[in-house]
Amino acid sequence: MKKSFWKKATPYLFLLPFLLLFFVFMIYPMFYSFAISFMKYKAGNFSAVGLSNYRYLLGDPLFKQCIFNTVVILVFQVPVMIGLALILACILNGKELRGKAFFRLCIFLPILIDTVSYSIEFSLLFNNKETGLVNTFLSMIGIGALPWMNDGTLAKAIIVIAVTWRWVGYNMIILLSGLQAIPKELYEAASIDGAGRIKKFFYITIPGVWPVLIFAVILAVNGTLQLFTEPYLITNGGPLNKTMTIVQYLYNMGFKKFNYGVASAGAYLLAVAIGMLTWMQLRVSRRDT
Repeated sequence: MKKSFWKKATPYLFLLPFLLLFFVFMIYPMFYSFAISFMKYKAGNFSAVGLSNYRYLLGDPLFKQCIFNTVVILVFQVPVMIGLALILACILNGKELRGKAFFRLCIFLPILIDTVSYSIEFSLLFNNKETGLVNTFLSMIGIGALPWMNDGTLAKAIIVIAVTWRWVGYNMIILLSGLQAIPKELYEAASIDGAGRIKKFFYITIPGVWPVLIFAVILAVNGTLQLFTEPYLITNGGPLNKTMTIVQYLYNMGFKKFNYGVASAGAYLLAVAIGMLTWMQLRVSRRDT
């Protein structure tokens, strides 16, 4: 009887350290931060304020500006990155190309660079001064130096370029796995029927890779909505808060203004938005399959 009990309990004992850590560092903070979202922090104490933090967020012009900034970056960055990733995956999936493993590695390497380092590099590359590498090149070809950090549109473009550069290889590998799962016989049959590359792409490649494509889009959308390091280090939210994202706004509220209630409320609004977008994308993918 005793031996039988320990035999059944052994798997759960192995899981116990993970479950304890998961509860302490994940479950407990989630419920605690949710409770804080209905409170106000002042003089070291929390006091209940009901839905005031949520009302403050929905009425704050800066928070609305941050939502707009994040959506603009998402609308441009996600399609560009996924489109480039799909094109590169199709190219590197070709039979005729030699050295495919080398090219795949080169395109994937940026993901191995930590976010802080590459963000600082991009801030130096797009420096407003003519000493910045990008402005130096633009001056050489006669365009002249551009005020990258002083123009909201150009500053957003820097963030889009930076995030795309880092994550396009990661998404390329995901899409490449989907491409390799498409039966080669479909392409051979299409060739016999006289289909060209464009028809093969739209009638075989896209439908075949569609579930993986939706998965990559969901990851990209969720990641962009949580964007923080790049705008914080490259543009610091400027100029005039034109590149401040939602997460950067919440960071300023929580760790600079010590308004933990508003920061927690914003985090849960963002979580709900991410959940709704993910659900919508999954519905679209199921409807089309």
